[in-house]
Order: sequence, then C-alpha cells, then structure tokens
Amino acid sequence: MRGFIKQCVRLALWCSLMPLMLASSAHAVVLEGVGHANIHDDDLASARAEARNAAMRDLALQYEAQVSTSDTMENGVLTESRMRLASSARARNVKVIDEHRSGNLLRVTVRGDISAGKASCDGGEAGRLKKRIAVTGFPLLYPDQARVGRIDDAGEILPQLLQQDLRETGNLQVFSTTSTHLFSDLLNAPTVQQGGNRLTNVIQVAREMGVQFVVAGVIRDVGVADPAAWGSSVLDKMKRGIGASDMRRRFVVDMVVLDGFSGSPVYQQRFETAADWNAGPGSAAGFGSEGFRKTHYGEAVAGVIGDMAQATTEALACQPFMTRITRVDGQLVTLASGATAGLRPGDELNLYRSARYFDSLGGTPELSDSQMKVTLNNVHPDFSNGRMPQVGGQVNIQRDDIAIIW
Repeated sequence: MRGFIKQCVRLALWCSLMPLMLASSAHAVVLEGVGHANIHDDDLASARAEARNAAMRDLALQYEAQVSTSDTMENGVLTESRMRLASSARARNVKVIDEHRSGNLLRVTVRGDISAGKASCDGGEAGRLKKRIAVTGFPLLYPDQARVGRIDDAGEILPQLLQQDLRETGNLQVFSTTSTHLFSDLLNAPTVQQGGNRLTNVIQVAREMGVQFVVAGVIRDVGVADPAAWGSSVLDKMKRGIGASDMRRRFVVDMVVLDGFSGSPVYQQRFETAADWNAGPGSAAGFGSEGFRKTHYGEAVAGVIGDMAQATTEALACQPFMTRITRVDGQLVTLASGATAGLRPGDELNLYRSARYFDSLGGTPELSDSQMKVTLNNVHPDFSNGRMPQVGGQVNIQRDDIAIIW
C-alpha cells in the first residue's frame, strides 16, 4: 500500500480527551497564606489590597518559588531594595478567611487551591505559535440581580476584561465579539448543538472571526446575600454602619472554550467567589467602573477573571496549532495564518482533509490525514504561502481543509 496509512481523526474525541489528560497531571493542594500591610490615611481599601497581594505571594512561596533581591546603594547607603518572585504556582478558588486590624496594621489570611502554574504537556512546535481566539459575550442568567450597583453591563464588560488579561500573556491572538451570544438557553448552557441536528453557531463565529477557538460563558449569579441589607430606612443604614447586615455578594460564572473547527468543548469550568459589596448607594454604577473596582467585591471579581485567563491560556497550550487552507493552485497552498501567529518560512504543516457529515450524530467534522505536508516559503502578516509535493487535485486537498502543527 506504498506505506500509506490513512488516519482518521475525530476532533470531538480528541478535544474531549485532552482536558482529561491535563486534569490527570495537575495536583492541587490547599494552602493558607498571610499578608500584612500598613494603613495610611485610614485608606483601608488600599491596605486590604496590598495585604491580599502579600498573602498571595506567601501562598506561592509555600508551594514552589524562587526569590531574588536587587539592592541599590548610593554612597554606601541602601536607597532601594526590590524583591522579585518567580513562581510556577497557580492559585484557584482563593478566599479571604480572616482579616484582623491592630492599630494601623492590617493582617489578611487567604486560602486557595495551589497547583503547578505551567501546563504539564510538551507544547511541541505548536508551543511557539500564537493561536487565534475570540471572546464572546457572557450574558447574565438573572439580570434583575444586577440592579444593585447597576452592573447590568457585566455581560459585555467581563469579556473585555478577560481579553485584556489574555492579551497580557502574549501567547494568544485575541479577538473581540462581545455582542455575540452563543447560547439561547442560558439555564442549560453551555450547549454545542442546535436543534435539528445542525452544527452549532460556534463554527460559524470561528469562521467569520478567523479564529481557532471561541470563548463563551454565562454569568450565573451576581446576587447579594441579604437584599434587605440594602434598604434605605434609617434602621437599615444603622445596621450597615455597625456591620450588622450581611453585605456579601456572590459571583458565579461558567466559562467554556470551544474548538472553532468542530464546535467541541476543549475546556469547561465554573468560577465563583463572594465578597462584601461595600459600595455606597450609586457609587459603584457599572461593572467596570472605578467605584466597582474599589469594592471588596470588585477586587474579588478581578481575581476570578485573572484565574479565567490563566486557565484558558494553560488549556490551549497543549492544543495543536490549526489553520484553514484558503486556496489551492496546483502545488501551491495558501493558509489563513501568517507571521502574527509566529509562522516562519521553512515551517512544515501537516495537511488534513476535512469532511462534515451533517446527518451524523452531532455533525462533527472529521479529519483524515493526507500524509502531505506544506512547506512555507512566503509568510505575510495574516496569511502565508507554501508548496506541497503533489498537485492538490491529485491528493484531494482543497479550500477549507486544515493545516496542523502538533
């Protein structure tokens, strides 16, 4: 058979196995960290944030970290001292479990699940490439809960903040489509298939945006623990003032990362936290407002969004790099990715035939290995050209087939 072995790869199966491989290699431990901060000018919020960050550093140090110091001396006098903490630790589900003030000193104790911060797999050649990802809107399951603080814009602001954190990693090309909502049934979302056994619109969104992955989700809970605590009566205000009211507010969000070629989920996780909603009436209007960020709740939500970005980056680190074939002319092949993705002249990509069977269960695309490779010789910012050993028509390689670097 000329040594030719046809390999059929179902993306749905591959994508479902990869999260299990990641999960099996990640071992988390529960640790507590303690941080201190001085309170200046009675600014408790700033001291609390500083103490929390110090507690987080303490968590990292307990798990696995390297500390280096840099001192600046002038005329034999120490004028500046800096400490750099480099840790491979990743913190999840971090909660403040204790806070104690003694004069102008604030002590904060946090508890979190700590695990290795880097993906445990070998990213291979794909590890140096920037995969394209689009972030959609995160609609509110219960919009009425957003009335307190007027944070009804959370569905659009949260993905914008998530995009910022994802871009800061430098490992992904991030695109925004926050006005797009993938799920019509928010209660049972995420779902990846529409009625009538048709492919989900994830594939359509990915194709329109030119991305490999799509991030979507639902904000399930932004409710306050005790709605009566926010009354306007004199008694309600007095109870808040003396700390007799339960001012906690919940934040629960479901996030899913979907493969743009198959619509299959690559990563799925629920993130949640709770903290005091200590904003005055009308002072924290808007999910991303300055007043919102200064609340204990806003600080906790920012930490959750950071966890979401980190989890997304690590989940995709073990995925192959995939891009569409946009044109085939004889032996010449044009791909939909280029230098911005990290491709370079001389790179070799494996070519896979793509077939979609809309009458099959789930309508999942099926890839078959053509045993052909394309070698790039001309790389532009957003597309690239290369040559394969045979004419496309002879090996049935055509537009919308897939090129992969593992």
